[in-house]
Order: sequence, then C-alpha cells, then structure tokens
Amino acid sequence: MASLKVLQQHLRQLKACNQCPEMIRPVVVGSPALSKVMLIGQAPGVKEGQFGKPFAWTAGKTMFKWFSSIGITEDQFRERVYMAAVCRCFPGKAKSGSGDRVPSPLEIQNCSSWLHAELALLKPRLVIPVGKLAISQFFDAVGPLNEIIGHKFSVKKQISPTLWLETEVIPLPHPSGASPWHRMSPGKELLEKALKLIKQHPDFRSLIDRG
Repeated sequence: MASLKVLQQHLRQLKACNQCPEMIRPVVVGSPALSKVMLIGQAPGVKEGQFGKPFAWTAGKTMFKWFSSIGITEDQFRERVYMAAVCRCFPGKAKSGSGDRVPSPLEIQNCSSWLHAELALLKPRLVIPVGKLAISQFFDAVGPLNEIIGHKFSVKKQISPTLWLETEVIPLPHPSGASPWHRMSPGKELLEKALKLIKQHPDFRSLIDRG
C-alpha cells in the first residue's frame, strides 16, 4: 500500500486537474485514507464543491444512513474508507433541466487515469461502486440493478498496461432522492442484502472493529 505522503501528493495533483473544460470545478476529493476499502461514486453534485467533500448533500445523507445501519458513522467512514469517483468535478445540469448531466465518454476517460492511479496505490480488497456509472467501470456489461445489487463479485481489472487488480466488488444503488428503486421491493431488500455483505467482508469488518 502507498504511504500517506504519496497519497497526499496524488490528491494535490488531482485537485489541480483541468483537463475537462465543460466540467465545473472545484475538483472534489475525499480524505487521504490509507484503506483497503474504496467507495467509488459517479460524480459530485452541485453542492459538493461548496462543502469540499464527496456525498455532502442529500444523496450523502441517505447513503451514510445505510452505512450507519451496519455499524459505521459518517465521520468514521470518511476517515477510514477511501472515497473516489468516476469523475471528480460537477458535470453541470442536464440540458433537459432534469437531474445532472451525464459525463461524456472523454470526460470519463480523462478522469479514469486518476481512479486507476488510486487503485494501483491502494490495491483495495473491497470496492463499493455506487450507482450504474460507477458499477460499469468494473464490468463489461451492466444489467438491471435487480441482477447486480445484493451480490458480491470477484473482479480482475486492468489498471495499467502491466498491472491488474484482483478485488471483490459489492455494488450499491445510487442513493438519489429522484430514484425510488432503493425504497421499493425488490430494491429495498436487495439493498439490505448488499449492506449485509459489506458488513461481513473482513476488510470492512476491521474498520468497524476499530471502534
């Protein structure tokens, strides 16, 4: 695993990134947690830049309630889990006026270099992708959430021309208030199953056991 100094340097370089002209800065990053557990979101919302941390607004409140239900507070989670994302800047609102703009393939490709560097530095043994865009970074094809949420997957992902990461992936739905999926059957039950799998994972369990 990387040293804290190396991870802090990575975050400083990431915060200075300006590769994507249509993305709205600032770059939003989490704490430099030296962790074997990584959570990967989709992209910051409109409020995250203001607060300077990922999942800082409504969706975050919902997500951290999920994690609180399995024994870890928001403060503990932010301190002990490395929080990344597919894209680190706010994409802006969708032209339709409904929801946020989906990052373009080029924007996702640009930002993937940062994510791949973090995967190489930390070599997480558990990855928690949140939402379909994040989930799709670990699978060739992503089917309906009903077939993905509530399961643990062993994944081998190429993160450089010479480096492959072998890890376990437990996906979660996006905690958006605009989506009722996680509040209705079968989504509600599958979410509970996924959270139970996360709680039982030895690397996540060690974070809870730290008290």
